[in-house]
Amino acid sequence: MTEEAGRGVAMTGAIDVAMGEAPRNPLLAVLGERVRSLRAQRGLTRKAVAQAADVSERHLANLEYGTGNASILVLQQVAQALHCSLAELVGDVTTSSPEWLLIRELLEHRSEADLRRARIALGDLLGSGRGDAARHRRIALIGLRGAGKSTLGPMLAQDLDVPFIELSREIEKLAGCSVREIHDLYGTNAYRRYERRALEEAVQIHSEVVIATPGGIVSDPATFNELLAHCTTVWLRATPEEHMGRVVAQGDIRPIAASKEAMEDLHRILDGRAAFYSKADLSVDTGGQTLAQSFDALRAAVRAAMVTAV
Repeated sequence: MTEEAGRGVAMTGAIDVAMGEAPRNPLLAVLGERVRSLRAQRGLTRKAVAQAADVSERHLANLEYGTGNASILVLQQVAQALHCSLAELVGDVTTSSPEWLLIRELLEHRSEADLRRARIALGDLLGSGRGDAARHRRIALIGLRGAGKSTLGPMLAQDLDVPFIELSREIEKLAGCSVREIHDLYGTNAYRRYERRALEEAVQIHSEVVIATPGGIVSDPATFNELLAHCTTVWLRATPEEHMGRVVAQGDIRPIAASKEAMEDLHRILDGRAAFYSKADLSVDTGGQTLAQSFDALRAAVRAAMVTAV
């Protein structure tokens, strides 16, 4: 258990005692937080995970809040629903081999900046790094739905005189059905495969392009690594309230927006993904800005980055 997690568990125990409740088991509390974190990173509602894991929503809620002592089989079902290994759900995958342990020892306690340099160097060493000469001419917009990717993307593409691609539409072309139907008929794993393939094809075909990516593209490390290696990435930022307001204004609300816990879920998703979005090369805050102001900021940031890369 990390020092931060330990402090969180201690605080939780103190709150439980203050409220007259029995302190939660520290292991169950950490496990519950792990489940919530993985669910947030993947942008899944509790109901969706419960259905995929074939457990009741109440059972999953108890697990997430550290009050339910789930069996190993239930944990396996939850891990499958979250598309991760059981080891990742309950522990540390870097204990799986001596080499993992030695690499972990080298990277442990390093700063985010050091880890970023190590990741880029490792990618270059293994042939999956940023050696793509066209990388600075491919601009990929990332961020939650409602950040402005689909609106600002075509404007930026026109300004740069390059094609614009909505990756979700490319995914639908490959699958022959809508994104919703892909999830309903084939599941999230199939969707992620289509997403990876659509990105790879876009990179192979276009040396100059602006790509609007789905909000959850950062949930798959392999696909996100591909994006970082071949595109200059821009995180379009906004507050959860602005994200929700823009999606509602579009009249196109995902199931999460109809949930009673919609805003809480949106906050959690943004919190869960922010650390991944922050790996982008550039960040543009569209919060509280007019469309013209947001575009000017995006255009300036991208053009400056292109000049620097030349």
